[in-house]
Formats: sequence, C-alpha cells, structure tokens
Amino acid sequence: MGRTSSCGGDGEKQRIEDKEQYGVLLYYKYTTVPDVDELVSFYESSCNSLGLLGRVRLSTHGVNVTVGGKLAALEEHIASAKSNCLFEGTDFKLASCNHPLNDKVSQECGFTSLSIRVVEELVTFSTCPLLKSPDISNAGKHLSAAEFHSVLESAKEQPDESEELVLLDARNLYETRIGKFESENVETLDPEIRQYSDLPTWIDQNAEKLKGKNVLISSNVLGNKIRYCTGGIRCEMASAYIRSKGAGFENTFQLYGGIQRYLEQFPSGGFFKGKNFVFDHRISVGSSKEDIVGCCLLCNNTFDDYSPRCRCRLCRMLVLVCNHCQVKEDDYVCELCRKHGKGQVPLSPDPSKGLPPAGDDDMRRKLRILCLHGFRQNASGFKGRTGSLAKKLKNIAELVFIDAPHELQFIYQTASTTPPPPLGACNKKFAWLVSPDFDKPSETGWTQCQFDPLQYQNQTEGFDKSLTYLKTVFAERGPFDGILGFSQGAAMAAAVCGKQEQLLGEIDFRFCVLCSGFTPWPLLEKREQGSIKCPSLHIFGSQPGKDRQIVTQASLDLAGLFDQGCATVIEHDFGHIIPTKSPYIDEIKAFLNQFI
Repeated sequence: MGRTSSCGGDGEKQRIEDKEQYGVLLYYKYTTVPDVDELVSFYESSCNSLGLLGRVRLSTHGVNVTVGGKLAALEEHIASAKSNCLFEGTDFKLASCNHPLNDKVSQECGFTSLSIRVVEELVTFSTCPLLKSPDISNAGKHLSAAEFHSVLESAKEQPDESEELVLLDARNLYETRIGKFESENVETLDPEIRQYSDLPTWIDQNAEKLKGKNVLISSNVLGNKIRYCTGGIRCEMASAYIRSKGAGFENTFQLYGGIQRYLEQFPSGGFFKGKNFVFDHRISVGSSKEDIVGCCLLCNNTFDDYSPRCRCRLCRMLVLVCNHCQVKEDDYVCELCRKHGKGQVPLSPDPSKGLPPAGDDDMRRKLRILCLHGFRQNASGFKGRTGSLAKKLKNIAELVFIDAPHELQFIYQTASTTPPPPLGACNKKFAWLVSPDFDKPSETGWTQCQFDPLQYQNQTEGFDKSLTYLKTVFAERGPFDGILGFSQGAAMAAAVCGKQEQLLGEIDFRFCVLCSGFTPWPLLEKREQGSIKCPSLHIFGSQPGKDRQIVTQASLDLAGLFDQGCATVIEHDFGHIIPTKSPYIDEIKAFLNQFI
C-alpha cells in the first residue's frame, strides 16, 4: 500500500512539473477579421492574465502569434482561441523547451515583454510597393509533411520525372546556412536573400527557373519584419506571388506547417539536413541525427550555433562565428556584404588574420550616417547647413541626406502684402510628422499662417508613413551605422530607436545622434525613463532659452528616455544649430569613434 501511494505521489509530482514546464506557442491564421479592436482586447486579456510574453501581430487579414510561458497557460490560451470561430482550422504549434539561453537571446527574440500590435501586413513581402499585392487565396496547394516527403522520394527513385521539379527555399540566408532540404535529382533553389522582403525581386529575376516546373516551396518562419517563428506563413505569400505570374506558374505547392511539422513527422530528418532556424529563443531545432551543415564565417570549421548572436557589422545579419574565432566587438562581415564588395577590410587589428594595423586610418571604413532634416526643411538645405560638420567629420563619417515623405505647403505671413513668388522659384519643404489638420499642397501651393513656436507639440500624425519610407531607404541605400536627426528629424529618429527591437532586419543601426530633439508622440505614452537601450548622443542649447525653437527641457526629457549608460549629453551655448567648434566637435568625434 505504501508503494502504491509513493507511485501515485510521483505521478502527481510529474504532472505538476509538466504543467510548470516552459513552452512556446506558434500559430498564424489568414482570415477576414471583422473587428480588430475586439481581437486586441482578447489578446490583451488572455496573455496578461496567463503571464504570456512574446509578440502578437493582428490585421484585418488575420493574426500571427508567438508567445512563451508555462505549458498550462499556453494550453489554456489555445482553448480560448479555439472557442472563436475565426481560428477554425488553425494549426497551433506548441513545444516545450527551456528558458532563453541568455539575456541577449531573450531580448532579441522578444520574450522579455508582451507586444500586441495592429499592422497592415502580417508579413512584409516587399520593401517596395508592388503594383498588385498577391492574393493570399491564390496560394499554392498545401502538401502535408508526408505528401511533401513522398514527392521528393518519388523524384529520387524516378530521375526522369525530377526534371520538372524544383525545390525553392523561401527562407533567409542565415537560416539556410544551418539546415536545408536536399534530395537527389531535384534542383534546389536558394535565393540567398538577407530578408524575406527581398524574395519578390529574386522571383522576378529568376522567373524562368520556375516557369513550367512543379515548384515545391519550403519555409519555416515569419518574415524579418516581426522576427519570430511560426510555420509556413512565408510559403503562403511566396506561392501566391509565383502563381500570380499566370500561365506556366500554376503548379506551385507548399509545405503545410513548414519545416517544423516536417521534422515532427520525420524525427530522423528525412530529406532535411541540419537544423531548422526558429525566431524564438530556441534559436534552432534539429533532428535526431544532429548533423551539422553550417560552418564558421572565419575558419570554415563546422559550426551551427547562433546563440552568441554575432552579427555582420555592416548589415547586422546574423553570422556563424565559432567560439575560437569570436572577438569582443562584432567585427564581422557576412558573405553577402563581401559578395557586393562591402567591408573588404575588417576593422579590428589582428595580425594573425592579416588585418591592417590599428593606426592605419586610410584602411578604416567610414561610418555611414543617415541624416534626417527638421520640420519644413529638405535634404539639400540640411546638407548645406551641416557643411561644416561634414567637413570636420570627413575622415570618420559619410553623411547621407534624404527628404522626408510628407510634402508641405509653402507659407507666407498673414501680415505680408507682397504676393508669394512663383512655385518654380521655391524648393519643396518636407516633414516627418504633421498635425492632424495637415493639408497637402494645393494647386496654388501657398497658405497663410502665423508662426507658432510650439507647433512641434501638435505634430502627432504621419509616423507610419515615415517609418515605411525609412524601411525602403534602408533597403535601397543602406546599410547605415547610425541615424542623425535634427529637431523634428531627431524626434523621428528617437521614435525609431524606441522601436529598434521590432525593426531588426529592416532598420538596423548601431547609434543615433539627436540634435535639438524632443519627445515625439509615438514615445509619449508607453515609454518609461531609461527604457531605450540604443547608444545615443544628445546635442542641444543650454538653459536658459539658448534654443528658441525647441525648449531645453524638451531635449532633456527626450534624453531621459534613453538608458543612462547609453546616453551622452552635450549642452552648448548656441541656438538651434549643431555646433562644430571645440570642445563640442571633439565630443562628437569621441562619441562616433566608439563605433569605428
């Protein structure tokens, strides 16, 4: 009797331990959402009450969710979701796992907080607007893991039929480095893209390789915009885009549930070699074979562990660097940057690797800094105003100037009796943020108004358009090491810093310089003191009233939102400018030299 009691006690203890075990839940669903606000309320209530952390992305087109927590809580969340008809047929992927390996992994993968956001796209399919977005209802036929395996098995046994079959891996390069499908007699196409939004361009340029073929698409994760794992969502968009090309592209199929479901069906790996990269803190999931297909970027020895989170210093893409080759700073250049002729000369002096000596300034790469002008300015004017700064930084930095996306009307004072000049004689003015009553330029292009010194406090609209625009700039003109913003441009740059974690892979940078900045509305409500971890330099006029455009306290308040260990403050005795005299320029150089 005592033995029976003991066994029962052990069983109950095991059940309790199982419920206390940590896990990750992944699922997505393309469907018409009639009330997004109601869905937001559901996730806020469910996740907060159950203690779930991670990322939830919602749109009128569906949901995409990755959350972590105790298994019992995750199972309860699944039950709640299934009670909603919106989730009928949803494939909920629940896996038990250990806690994040380290704080860096946990922070990068978004498991330190709960983020619920309404977005236009569940996955960013292209950095540039497409003439016509792919219709998700036209996605390729779903093949179960068993069916997918059977097709590859048949191609292996019947080489003649395999000529009409191609296998397209719709993942990013850093994923395919550590694992991929391989099958005899089947051509595997690896686009070697840095981010998922580069895939449409690759498809356009390689359409002839797909036309007239049976195209099998494999994928396992969501695109880089959100940077977390689910199964198969990228296949949906990619297959729909291929099929939208018309005749010759109809036979497009996709692996339902992604690689994750395939490995569950074939634990020994089947036709998949290596490990499956995932965007949650597990980092990768392998088969029982534990074969390694990745190799170290520097020494080429077999290696497939991304847990150190080493990144290319130019584009910030993850790279594989073995423990022996790792250095303190991220001083690596990925194969894609090398392929395009970037970063041929590494920065760190290491004679054993044939690198240049530390004192050889001519061999050092300059920092590339994207410059955001102020309200009612433009790139050309801001470049002229910062000419002295560019000259004094010419040995360490290249400044790149762009116009903001919101074009403004020209203004003239209400007291003026002189008619405005013709539009052709004026340079266009732009803004990053605009007021709620913003009027786009009319046919006349002119409006009367009085100058309001506190107008920047009312500019609370236009952020989403500006953010989308910056993503395109980074994709087309990047990479950039840092962002420099002046006045409203500093407010925009600060807002991007506040979202830096969510923007990994789309807007990657290492530091920001905020001149005469103020807190923009996207940071007003939810940011706590010291919550932004991005290294930052804050430059503004000292008290009292040296800067007549932006009050000193506004710039001080903005600096306070950045972690104290990350923020450097320079107060100067001038007005609404960026000072270039000593000692200020020396302090600016000292800050920038940290990143060279």
